[in-house]
Amino acid sequence: MSPQPGVYYGPDEDENTKDLERYFIAGDFVCGVGYGIMLVLWTSCVRYLWSQRRRSPKTTLLLVYLCLIFVVETIFCIVQARTVQVIYIENRNYPGGPWQYFLDTQYLAINVMFYATLFILTFLCDLLVLWRCWVVWIAAGPAIAYGVIALPSVMLLASFVMGTLWTLQSSQPNLSMYSAQPLAFGIAYYTLSLGVNIILTSLIIIRLMFYRRTHLAHLPPQHAKQYLSLATVIIESAALYSVFSVAFLVSYAMQQPINQIWLGFAQAAQQISTYLIVHRVAIGTAWTSNAMESHTVTDYHAATRPGDMGHDQKRTGPSNVQFTSQFSVSGIVSETKADVEEVTASAV
Repeated sequence: MSPQPGVYYGPDEDENTKDLERYFIAGDFVCGVGYGIMLVLWTSCVRYLWSQRRRSPKTTLLLVYLCLIFVVETIFCIVQARTVQVIYIENRNYPGGPWQYFLDTQYLAINVMFYATLFILTFLCDLLVLWRCWVVWIAAGPAIAYGVIALPSVMLLASFVMGTLWTLQSSQPNLSMYSAQPLAFGIAYYTLSLGVNIILTSLIIIRLMFYRRTHLAHLPPQHAKQYLSLATVIIESAALYSVFSVAFLVSYAMQQPINQIWLGFAQAAQQISTYLIVHRVAIGTAWTSNAMESHTVTDYHAATRPGDMGHDQKRTGPSNVQFTSQFSVSGIVSETKADVEEVTASAV
């Protein structure tokens, strides 16, 4: 039997509900694509960190952190995929449609796991950005570094509390993330989380751009590009997540159906930003506290003119910045040592 022209075969729900269902499935697709990207980055990071696991306790901590993030993210994607099956296949004839079934069954374990894993992922990724902010500011002194992260730390703690309340309220019987009370908690939670990320992003960018302006002239071109490029600033500050979080928060507060897509993008962007930061730390191209504390070494070459014995003419050459950290650029260190030996030989 072929479809009859002019006959409507679609659902009986209103257009807003149909848009929510469309964007919900689209958001599931975005999460799947993001998970594939994250799987590649996770594998790259873990392989490298595993090979370096005996070098430092920090390497082991990063491995544990990555494995925890990966497990929670995997559970989230499985729950997301299973939710689509439950509401669109197993309960497609529910009164009011599949989306109404989703809203009416938020207390089920699968939906509780959805909110819980999303909340845990966001909190863990916020912790990493807080750590990166502390790393790039510690060179200015412990007091300044702790002062800089004080407000974001308090806001992060407040977001943890609001996120817990949002998760609990959204999973209550006869409630959902779009009900009045859970919606209020959700807006407060994502506002705090976004605020933390914007503040931390701004602090990291300010510090890196200041360091860029101060030391760009003293770095060799290959290292200047690697450490002080725009891409470096974006990755180190996790600015990618902040952009998508703004889009989600605005659409969620306005209860626009497209918030489901922005939620998928924001969740994926946050995980990808996290893995990119860890990847830079693993391969040794991330900023460290030692790198921020490093100083320039100026080469002095002594030359003696014929007939002007006793008067040394010192010429200032290009400077090298020495990065010394657990994940360091050893080539610059050796170059600096060679320069010092050359200066000593010339002086003798």
